[in-house]
Amino acid sequence: MSAILQDISEKLQKGKMKEVAELVKQAVADGIQPLTILNEGLMPGMDIIGERFKKNDIFIPEVLIAARAMAAGTDVLRPLLVGDQMEEKGTVVIGTIKDDLHDIGKNLVRMMMESKGLNVIDLGNSVPPAKYIEAAAKHNADIIACSALLTTTMVHIKDVVKGVAESPLAGKVKIMIGGAPVNDAFRESIGADYYTPDASSAAEKALEICAAARA
Repeated sequence: MSAILQDISEKLQKGKMKEVAELVKQAVADGIQPLTILNEGLMPGMDIIGERFKKNDIFIPEVLIAARAMAAGTDVLRPLLVGDQMEEKGTVVIGTIKDDLHDIGKNLVRMMMESKGLNVIDLGNSVPPAKYIEAAAKHNADIIACSALLTTTMVHIKDVVKGVAESPLAGKVKIMIGGAPVNDAFRESIGADYYTPDASSAAEKALEICAAARA
């Protein structure tokens, strides 16, 4: 890895948003390919953040700051990543389930997924089951990701599972679930496809699902 790509990774991990953007601009000016900057500078930095988060070395505020620095860098690159350069890795429709207004966890998952190069359609919070299904069909999504922070709202996730099973999306879209009260036993009880315990794991699993769908 060149010195500037290493610097981008390190500044991203520290959440230095403006510095990351400037370094990315400098790397472009130096003739480094945009895809190389993304794959060898920005993404490795975010991968390290994800691993540290899983090990409880850092916590949500640090991840959010790093994710914003990642976004600042990708904003510089996006206009330059055109055509075949921007590999289509997969599309995820994400939202917090009906009657649940919490979105910090969902936002973190979205940013971690985006840092893996996935296209994420964020429906926001208190999302009715039908809206997930409509969005997944519209955007040809690989995954519907539902989160809940309350035991009183997590029950609505089963309506998403049921709705997908009764729609043309059956067998085409995988359903991922997560959130504080959610666990794998609940996933199994409602027939969802995947449960992940944290944002980093969710992003890794989503990338794995999308890669398998394209294999």
